[in-house]
Amino acid sequence: MSEMTFEPLMVEPAGVPRGRAMVERADWAARAYAKYDIATVNRIVDAAASALATRAQEFARDAVSETGFGVVEHKVLKNIACSTGIVETYRGQDFVSPEIDEVNKIVAIPRPAGVILALTPSTNPVATVSFKIILALMTRNSIIISPHPMAKKVCVAAAKAMSEAAVAAGAPDGIIQIVEDPSIPLINALMTDERTDVVVATGGTPVVRSAYRSGNPAIGVGPGNVPVLVDATADLAKTAARIIESKSFDNSILCTNESVVIAEEAIADKLLSAFAREGAYVLKDEERDAVRNTVFPEGHFNTKMVGKDAVWIAEKAGIKVPAKTKVLVAPFDLVVPEEPLAHEKLCPVLGFVRVPTATRGIDIARAVLRITGAGHSAAIHSANPELIMMFSAAVPVLRVSVNVGNSLGASGIQTNLAPTMTIGTGFAGRSSVGENLQPKHLINYTRLAYNADAREVMPSYAGLNPWSSPTGPVPSYPVASNEENYGFGSTSIRREPITQDVAELRDEIRKLIVEELHALIKN
Repeated sequence: MSEMTFEPLMVEPAGVPRGRAMVERADWAARAYAKYDIATVNRIVDAAASALATRAQEFARDAVSETGFGVVEHKVLKNIACSTGIVETYRGQDFVSPEIDEVNKIVAIPRPAGVILALTPSTNPVATVSFKIILALMTRNSIIISPHPMAKKVCVAAAKAMSEAAVAAGAPDGIIQIVEDPSIPLINALMTDERTDVVVATGGTPVVRSAYRSGNPAIGVGPGNVPVLVDATADLAKTAARIIESKSFDNSILCTNESVVIAEEAIADKLLSAFAREGAYVLKDEERDAVRNTVFPEGHFNTKMVGKDAVWIAEKAGIKVPAKTKVLVAPFDLVVPEEPLAHEKLCPVLGFVRVPTATRGIDIARAVLRITGAGHSAAIHSANPELIMMFSAAVPVLRVSVNVGNSLGASGIQTNLAPTMTIGTGFAGRSSVGENLQPKHLINYTRLAYNADAREVMPSYAGLNPWSSPTGPVPSYPVASNEENYGFGSTSIRREPITQDVAELRDEIRKLIVEELHALIKN
């Protein structure tokens, strides 16, 4: 008998088996949910959205407490807008039933993506979690949430509330899951698992790049750095109120917040005065330098400034400002990469640049976006449609807010754009999506296309639907008899029920192993 040798056992990093178990459970839930009809899907969506909205205040308070930044009342608004608000936006739209085009003789059957992995940020934690869950449920997908570690407690609580409500309304067990203890091996296992159908990444550039490198389809967004052009035709009182309200909203942690105001020289001083009346503090040169050094020490953004209020930032910079100051306005001269104030600022510090003409202002806006923010968004305050059109065509962004604050304008809350917490930046921003993320981005369609010849008649498909809801209670996710079913957030490894095909495959594998052992013994 020849000597038997064994390869050393490769031990997987902690978290990898858990990640696989979560994806397995999500895959099971997605396949079950893909058979639901529109009436049942709507009931589940309504239940999940209501569960979040009724606790919007609690979750807003907990998010500020856990992360240390933002404004509670502003987060309440976002939590409601991204739960029941999203449902009302798409009320009456059907992402489940076949679409019938009798004129062109095409029947489109919606197909869910399957398993969605959603990476969510600390800046808008609950709103983003809720937004992505609602979109997934609308389109009959399962979803695994990977929250930012700084906001994991409140995100787990929010996702759990929505999961319990969805399952109670008839959704399969495991349709919503969340990573309770994030780790690099675990997240990598989730991102690279071949059963993960799409990664939806909202966060910093490294997060988005890792999503695109995962090998799975990904939807990611780039950073913002919003230039705002104000010309001589703008209503300065309204413009100032809108910009300051927007820049101070949730202490400026939305990526759609204004970064640099570009004011036509003829109205620049009046605009600064109007800013001051709305609660802004215009920094003197030495104060600006102190704020710059505090917010961008050694030229790099200090993440401790994220979501802090203007008074707190001024105090850290050694500057005394009125107690009700909402925004620190920092005038500077040159929009160049070496100027930190020309970069994105996730805090209520607003750059301010003067230009001789509005046309020159367009050039400066393009310069801001060359530094960062391409594809994201820009804003303009003007009554001149020719200039507005010229500006919008020249700046490399995919949404331009006109005479409205950009924080809630570009995100669709104060405009008729699709309301979103994920901004697609398109080709310019190296994103696979160029619109505000919507339900339609999480489904594909199989299209039945009939012969275009008028003599070939397409029969009626009216009332036909391949989906049918469960006729009885939805079964719980199956587990082995020696495993405890922890329910939501379980870390136990769950297994598919053993079907006849699987049993036969296992028997075949056992036979092969026995034959191989016999051969070794004979040798």
